[in-house]
Amino acid sequence: MSALGWARWTWRTLTSMRTALILLFLLAVGAIPGSMLPQRGVSTEQVSNYFSDNPDLAPWLDRLYLFDVYSSPWYAAIYLLLFVSLTGCVLPRALAHYRAMRARPPRTPRNLGRMPYSAEFTTDAPPDRVLAGARALLRRHRTRTETDADTGTAALSAETGYLRETGNVLFHLALLGLLVALATGSFLGYRGNMLVVEGDGFANTVTSYDSYFPGTAVDQDDLQPFSFTLEDFQASFVEDGRMSGQAASYSADLAYRASPEAPERDHTLEVNHPLSVDGAQVYLLGHGYAPRFRVDTPDGDTVFDQPVPFITREEGNFTSDGVIKVPDAGGRQLGFSGVFLPSAAEGPEGGLVSDFPAPRDPVVTLTGYRGDLGLDTGSQSVYQLHTDDMTELGDSPELRPGDSWELPDGAGTLTFTGYSDYISMQVNSDPSRVPALLAASTAVLGLLATLFVRPRRVWVRARRRGDGRTAVEVAGLGKTENAVLTADFHSFATSLRDRLRDGPAVDTGTKE
Repeated sequence: MSALGWARWTWRTLTSMRTALILLFLLAVGAIPGSMLPQRGVSTEQVSNYFSDNPDLAPWLDRLYLFDVYSSPWYAAIYLLLFVSLTGCVLPRALAHYRAMRARPPRTPRNLGRMPYSAEFTTDAPPDRVLAGARALLRRHRTRTETDADTGTAALSAETGYLRETGNVLFHLALLGLLVALATGSFLGYRGNMLVVEGDGFANTVTSYDSYFPGTAVDQDDLQPFSFTLEDFQASFVEDGRMSGQAASYSADLAYRASPEAPERDHTLEVNHPLSVDGAQVYLLGHGYAPRFRVDTPDGDTVFDQPVPFITREEGNFTSDGVIKVPDAGGRQLGFSGVFLPSAAEGPEGGLVSDFPAPRDPVVTLTGYRGDLGLDTGSQSVYQLHTDDMTELGDSPELRPGDSWELPDGAGTLTFTGYSDYISMQVNSDPSRVPALLAASTAVLGLLATLFVRPRRVWVRARRRGDGRTAVEVAGLGKTENAVLTADFHSFATSLRDRLRDGPAVDTGTKE
């Protein structure tokens, strides 16, 4: 083939329904890693934990974009090919269906006895009255009438059920619209993740996010100017039974403002009850603990006094890891890596473990370091402690709220003063939410029409016989195999016969 021939073959192959189905299947298969592996767009902390737990496997998965599935090049390629395939497949099909709806029903076949359903009877009514009776019974059908004056034959073709193909076309057009809406949202929308400790506030600026994912056309000055304060958080867990330790409910009380000039309002944030502000939705994703520490110098000066979020290592019992950085402790820098156990208990091997997610007996254990934290060498995660240029001070005893640890070498005193709750949240601004919802709803309606509408064709032929009576032939054809259609065709034939009857009718045979 020539280059033009190959181009035509490629286009026909790409825009075939088979190719569209294959691409749709690949899109679904490609989304599986996104549901099995943590995604940076949802929780960067969980991705970091996965790297810590799987140091050999995680880098290879990252090279394949499996922690950023929905923004990966290969997923975008499938998405774009599916969009092109559906466009080239659905639009010509929609135009063909539109022309078919405007066209007249097909002519009456010569041999109606070959149809899946056929019946014959005779009547004294003339052919024109037969067709008038048939049109009255088929008033919801599109009809076509043909007469032959030479033979005294009149025929009627009727067709209905166009809504089935309309629903099919509408379903695929809605899928196309859904793809457009999702693409529009990725260009004009943004999402960001943050962690807010109980009692702290949040302002919707780029610098307030722990991770921020803007759309291509989003300017940071376009962010909605809302803010809120996390006033209180309550978590409850199942206490007994096989479900012991499972989260029963999360509830966060927020005081928010839609803008700096707007009045303050209250909102109870729950897992399936987001806060909606000026087109942005604030979702509650998870919960954890932020132990509070105070660090005093040997002279008694307090150089650090604040809660530190610890990232949950094990979701079941909320064993958490965290890092404390004290950049100025009387002329020296201190760092601590620690483990927080909300309900400390002795494990099977004698070590401390947490046996329940609620804070029944909170305990912190720390390892201290002194030296250069590396804060001047560039940006670094607040959840990681670089100890290459630091000297280890040793391990702390088990610290419960109110306990202190006298740091070795006169480095000062660290006190575990208590703990606060924190919540992980996501802000999602997507201007295509409503169009996407409308497209999805339209797809459902189209699918329902495809499933429940039964297209059919009915033919009636009336012919004057030599004895003065009229022979009537009735035939039906359903485009779907359905026993209900056969019963409907038979009901039509008997209704037409009864309408025309002016004396005993004679059935000459029925084929079903």
